[in-house]
Amino acid sequence: MRLGLFGGSFDPIHYGHLLLAESCREQRGLDRVWFVPACVAPHKADRELTAADHRLAMLELAVTGHEAFAVGRHEVERGGVSYTVDTLRAMRDEFPEAELFLLVGADMLHDLPQWREARTICEIAVPLAVGRPDMGRPDFDCLAPVASPERIALFRRHRVAMPQIELSSSAIRRRVAQGLSIRYQTPRAVEKYIQTHGLYSGRDLPAQTGERSQTGLST
Repeated sequence: MRLGLFGGSFDPIHYGHLLLAESCREQRGLDRVWFVPACVAPHKADRELTAADHRLAMLELAVTGHEAFAVGRHEVERGGVSYTVDTLRAMRDEFPEAELFLLVGADMLHDLPQWREARTICEIAVPLAVGRPDMGRPDFDCLAPVASPERIALFRRHRVAMPQIELSSSAIRRRVAQGLSIRYQTPRAVEKYIQTHGLYSGRDLPAQTGERSQTGLST
């Protein structure tokens, strides 16, 4: 079994997240992709995330109907700051025979050596790096401090290509706060959920630059 872990804030999930997951699933033959929302992201401890129940509900709405997509509650149920290495260990224990993959964007690939226990992450899972519109092809040489040359060569063979799409969760939150349309940026069911529950409309506007998570997409 080939399992993919896609972690992040998903505040909210959007079509860029879904396209990345589907590109990885199709090109690398993944049997299942787990979308795992963080309880508290380590790089966002100073920003209050939308309640986990809302983010989980939006994820469930977004992946409904895709037999290979699932929502994992690993980090929400564990509580506290969420670290990718802990979730990968939990998945390895739960699925000891599975081959594990970590879905990331090319920009976050460069940050991976600074993640907690980055060397262990690279031993447990194969990063599936996907390019971003403002960056070139993923540069796996950045992993030299935390992975062997043989392991990096393996990672290169698993590079994923996807159509370039400029979407971010921070921009969606900003548009909702400004009363602007988010149609076709997130699934319609998620859009309606945001409207029904009044999410994001009462928040201060976030910074113009997208906030990034350990998923590799702006969140």
